Amino acid sequence: MLFSKIADFYEKIEATTKRLEMIELLVDLFSETPREIIDKVVYLTTGRLYPLFVPIELGVSEKLAMRSIAMVAGVSLKDVENALKEVGDLGLVAEAFMKKKRQASLFYQPLTIETVYETLDRIARESGEGSVEAKLKHLSKLLLDGTPKEDKYIVRIVVGALRLGIADYTILDALAVAFTGSRENRPVLERAYNITSDLGLVAKVVATEGLEALRNFKVTVGKPVRMMLAQRASSPEEILERMGGRCSAEYKLDGERMQIHKDENRVDIFSRRLENITYQYPDIVKITVENLTARRAIVEGECVAINTNTGEMLPFQQLMRRRRVYGIEEAMEKYPAMIYLFDALLIEDEDLTGKPYPERRRRLAEVTREEERIKLVKAEIVDNVEAIERFFDAAIENGCEGIMVKSIQQDSIYEAGSRGYKWLKFKREYKTEMTDTIDVVIVGAYMGKGKRAGSYGALLVAVYDDESDTFKTICKVGTGFSDEELESLPDTLKSYQIPHKHPRVDSKLKADIWFTPAKVIEIIGAELTVSQVHTCALGYVKKDSGIAVRFPRFTGRWRDDKGPEEATTVREIIEMYEQQKK
Repeated sequence: MLFSKIADFYEKIEATTKRLEMIELLVDLFSETPREIIDKVVYLTTGRLYPLFVPIELGVSEKLAMRSIAMVAGVSLKDVENALKEVGDLGLVAEAFMKKKRQASLFYQPLTIETVYETLDRIARESGEGSVEAKLKHLSKLLLDGTPKEDKYIVRIVVGALRLGIADYTILDALAVAFTGSRENRPVLERAYNITSDLGLVAKVVATEGLEALRNFKVTVGKPVRMMLAQRASSPEEILERMGGRCSAEYKLDGERMQIHKDENRVDIFSRRLENITYQYPDIVKITVENLTARRAIVEGECVAINTNTGEMLPFQQLMRRRRVYGIEEAMEKYPAMIYLFDALLIEDEDLTGKPYPERRRRLAEVTREEERIKLVKAEIVDNVEAIERFFDAAIENGCEGIMVKSIQQDSIYEAGSRGYKWLKFKREYKTEMTDTIDVVIVGAYMGKGKRAGSYGALLVAVYDDESDTFKTICKVGTGFSDEELESLPDTLKSYQIPHKHPRVDSKLKADIWFTPAKVIEIIGAELTVSQVHTCALGYVKKDSGIAVRFPRFTGRWRDDKGPEEATTVREIIEMYEQQKK
């Protein structure tokens, strides 16, 4: 299949502002793709070569890509740098220069998807001495053989700026229609994806073997399971009502959630976003090998930084300083970590995701040898308001941000990738003012004036609507940023910038600059209020009005551990608004 075909589709997808049209275009693309390479097309469409959990990155810097463009187009590197400053999109720069390129390959061959994928894979695997020049050579050959339009998308893929903004669930919708004839079959594809986290694999199997083969997917060590998420609870009374009067309460720690996969002495650690972060936590790997007695297991826990002198837990930001490629040993010494485990998804070869929570917790306790740096999260069965309040106060006193409350009913299975009411988070009592933070997604920006000229004056942010798989605006936030943060915002958000409102963003407002929904930040405000200009919970309180945050303020916390679909939901905002009214 020619790469020009995929480039044509990408151009149409990029131009649309309608999600249904995006799905239709993807259905056409997948239907026209030979089934043996459907996985490669799906990976490329997400701007990657493999699933997130496979730690293979293309490793092409913007500078290296600019060198390649200059070399192939026969222009100076300075020309390319100047064009990038003016346009702000290296893909468009490549396309413009390649339209004028002076040299042509003596052995020119039209690019196929297979050729592009295999060459990008070679680029990703080049390492060691001479690897930079080898990457340059491979990339330049691709650009030489490609058309200007193909080169635009090749460059965007290699520098991690494809910008199509297609959600995983949009791809699942399109695969369901293309290979089963109906979006009604999406739940089967979704379950397979939720327990493998591999869109390419799901695409390949449904295209070549059909739905029945997807139904046979099992939880497997090495393939992260998409994490189960919690809804908010506003009071102990609501907790008891939703949980049938009795439930398990646990400390809610201010750390990094981890899914740990153990196979004999091999340990892989995956983040909330399913990235392989094993290299950042060699101490947690060692602790797991020594203290998780099962030969094979998948367990979940919260990793926290600790003060070894006092045993106190340190803030989340301290732990995030370990998010580096170099100096791991030094970071381990400076910010020691420990793991608090709270769930088991697989023990030996038994899939526990379909078992009730109490049984999963019991099995976890059986295979965990607790010691100073590995423990089970403190938990207690509660069945009355006083018990919940007492447990909550103890959690706060011990440096936690609140409690998690989990169903212990027979149906309390592990719902991979789902945010339901079997798990509730309770952070603090809601008062008349907004006292709890929310996580929002940056979808747009407004240029600054006066002191902020040349940077952004405010960001347009949104919450996630899990029913429509869209992002609804909730406020503009411009306070709480330091001068340094304000100055760096354009650079931080540059790779997410797009020329029009994203199809998954629902906004009545027009931003100066639009972004692909990707970056999550934490904000707080004075209160939630009815708004005629924001689309969060539109029509819930009043016709043509939504709910907005009044006097929002950035808390200083970038939630890089969260994907956009893990931001606060519209449903949670409605519940917070209702509680605020009370």
